[in-house]
Amino acid sequence: MTSSRLNSYYGFTRTPFGRDLAPAMLHRHASFEQAAARVTWCVSERAIGVITGEVGVGKTAAVRSVLTTLDPSRHSVIYIPNPAVGVRGIHMMIVTALGGAPAHHTATLIPQTADALAAEHHERGKTPIIVLDEGHLLSHQQLEAVRMLTNHDMDSASTAAVLLIGQPTLKRQMRLGVLAALEQRILLRYTMTGMTQAETADYIRHHTGLAGRSDTLFSDDAANLIHETGRGHPRQINKLAITALTAAFAENKAIVDESSVRAAITELTTD
Repeated sequence: MTSSRLNSYYGFTRTPFGRDLAPAMLHRHASFEQAAARVTWCVSERAIGVITGEVGVGKTAAVRSVLTTLDPSRHSVIYIPNPAVGVRGIHMMIVTALGGAPAHHTATLIPQTADALAAEHHERGKTPIIVLDEGHLLSHQQLEAVRMLTNHDMDSASTAAVLLIGQPTLKRQMRLGVLAALEQRILLRYTMTGMTQAETADYIRHHTGLAGRSDTLFSDDAANLIHETGRGHPRQINKLAITALTAAFAENKAIVDESSVRAAITELTTD
């Protein structure tokens, strides 16, 4: 079955529950708003912030919603999605993002990176924002390197904001004694949680509304089961909802009911 047939059957103007939404179109439930507010504050204070939460809870989306609204003439976003690049890789990506050519030797590269961040702030009047995704995979050496970048020349104020995004293990990792110096410099910590049952129902209505359906398309029982199964996590709710829609379509149903959701759960949990 193609998405065009599903869209035609339900009168959608676009396929719902997709991941290609513009930040302004994202559903802003309470935990999302709390994370976004803290990220905004972290950027304004050029502080180190840690946003944690389970897989699929919407951490990156919340951070992205803030970063895309920033004035590019006043901010430089440096997004590092993969910790596997190592300590040297982090420094190289920062220097490259700020328009420099990374030095070959690490001993030269590290101060070059700090100088590039300082120049971006003091000379160009822009706040560098280093975003490290999958932060729970960062090594102790990488985390210590991040701390050092925010302590250039022992300035009382950092020249950059740093956002660490990761799963709950990141929060536990930060409490280790070897990272005490970094832990003391973190000014913001927030753990995102799943949506409430009411927020999940609103989330589903929001996404079907974006697709052109302002009426009720999921029964209350269906929405409740999606919430319970998906634990209020947007990524899982998206999978369950679109699979349930497909199941309902296959049976020529006008409404997604509880049985359609149960069919979706079976499909998604069966190898």
